Amino acid sequence: MEADLIRRSGLEFKGIQAAGIHGISLTKLPGNIFRLAKGYQQSKKILKEFKPDVLLFTGGYVAIPMALAGLKLQSLLYVPDIEPGLALKALSRFSDQIALTTEESKKWFSEKKIMTVTGYPIREDLRKWDKNKAREYFQLDDSLPTILFMGGSSGAHSINEAVMENLAQLLEKFQIIHLTGHNDWESIQNKTLNVGERYHAFPYLHEMGAALAAADLAVSRSGASVLGEYPWFGLPAILVPYPHAWQYQKVNADYLVDRDAAVLLRDEELKNNLMPMINKLFETPQTMQKMSAAMTSLAKPQAAERIAELLFEMAEA
Repeated sequence: MEADLIRRSGLEFKGIQAAGIHGISLTKLPGNIFRLAKGYQQSKKILKEFKPDVLLFTGGYVAIPMALAGLKLQSLLYVPDIEPGLALKALSRFSDQIALTTEESKKWFSEKKIMTVTGYPIREDLRKWDKNKAREYFQLDDSLPTILFMGGSSGAHSINEAVMENLAQLLEKFQIIHLTGHNDWESIQNKTLNVGERYHAFPYLHEMGAALAAADLAVSRSGASVLGEYPWFGLPAILVPYPHAWQYQKVNADYLVDRDAAVLLRDEELKNNLMPMINKLFETPQTMQKMSAAMTSLAKPQAAERIAELLFEMAEA
């Protein structure tokens, strides 16, 4: 998926082999170590050809071979989530500087490291959307509130199930933008053939800014992007941390919940509590307004520029 998105943006892409080694069975471990070693050799070749002045990492085990191959180069580590994963913690040992989404992330790194709070970088194409333009894009009814449901890039099965379970009730009061992911797309298409014009479903949406700008409320997982994209649009949210990545997504969700910008809904409570929670929020407009204002106050619209400035400063140094 990343390769396709990068190529779509017109940038050159080179892939390397990599694999995780934490929590891997002993039978798979040798093969994964071999792939990391292969990735290290591929990384050395890329560095020799490209001759970079500085490296930028954003985590994941795929970055480890390149970090090892580029030990002699200046490197900047960007930490998207509030709590870093194991790969990010490992990469921080090799990085000269660290850029953070929030101040809270500092406690997970050595005080000796140079750390800068930049915020979460927003893609340029998100910035072109406002509510009027976005609602026109989806041909939405301005008299009805809009709810955006989505999971991660591949969708969220439990959120999809909850939407299907409550769809009739939802469509009595709201219009829905539903990003299903590809895994459940065919099944959801078959279930929603005749539900009417208030329901707008997509397996994937390249114009993500349109969905975020059009919505009055989001129901989603709490990956790192919620720390930047929801504040940019002042979008209140019901956050449902992915239960198998509970620690990292829960920390992200708690950060927004503690600042009155979002509310938390556990994955196992989705089907029973989704409608009561949505109804309660829309029945108290002052709460929604307060959440939107709190979310907007967390926005750092110059985050991408600040990360770029750090890279230029390091390259020049």
